Amino acid sequence: MKSILTALQDGRLIELPETDKDKALRYMASILEAIPEVSSNVDIAEGVLERERTANTGIGKGWACPHIRVDGDGELFSVIGWSPAGIDYGAPDKEKVRLLVMYYIPGNQRMVYLKELSGLAKAIQKGQGIENIEKAASLNDVRNELLNWVSASIDNTVPQAKARMIKLEAKHAQAAEAVCFTAQGLERLVPLYVITGGGARSFALAQDADLVRAVEAADLGQLAEKQDLEAGNYKIFVRSRTLYKPDRAMYDCIAVKR
Repeated sequence: MKSILTALQDGRLIELPETDKDKALRYMASILEAIPEVSSNVDIAEGVLERERTANTGIGKGWACPHIRVDGDGELFSVIGWSPAGIDYGAPDKEKVRLLVMYYIPGNQRMVYLKELSGLAKAIQKGQGIENIEKAASLNDVRNELLNWVSASIDNTVPQAKARMIKLEAKHAQAAEAVCFTAQGLERLVPLYVITGGGARSFALAQDADLVRAVEAADLGQLAEKQDLEAGNYKIFVRSRTLYKPDRAMYDCIAVKR
């Protein structure tokens, strides 16, 4: 389930704006194509759609695994799409699909893909099937359910302490829908850096002047203790922290305008 965990950490869980199957698949393919490590010589959308014309990738029970196989070496990547209304996918059981996991599969990752797909199927079967995804009221609900599935798989393959650390990291990385690749969400994201410590006044660096003023008026000492911060009309999420001597820190953040 490594590629699914990576997708959650990197913000590749999206709410699908389309209920048309081809449009939804093209939208997901565009996100895979934006991954720097994915070959720019591959038309992922056409490859995925061609695969669907050959054999429908609907698994049944409300989920599907569209994919494209490519020659050569590389990493296994995935993007996860949630359709609240469901998509008429042409699945064998005729049920609408609400969860799509699209894979980019290099030649050296085919066995890894099959193992991950098996793990995903077992996790869904072990839980309540796709029922919790169908009942989800928000993308965050879907994320939490997927983390439960990933957690079950992690617990069986790595020591407990490491599993807890991986789960915690994933939850921090996905603390807000702000990091998701929805068109509406991207418009509200603003990169931000915050510098604290050194006996000097803490300050913010961003292209949005209103954001800078709001952040610098907030209690920036909270950043050392928590992963998020309220600042005026913005919610700030910490992506990483770098410490500098003697006592300075730089926070790489994302601000979400509400």
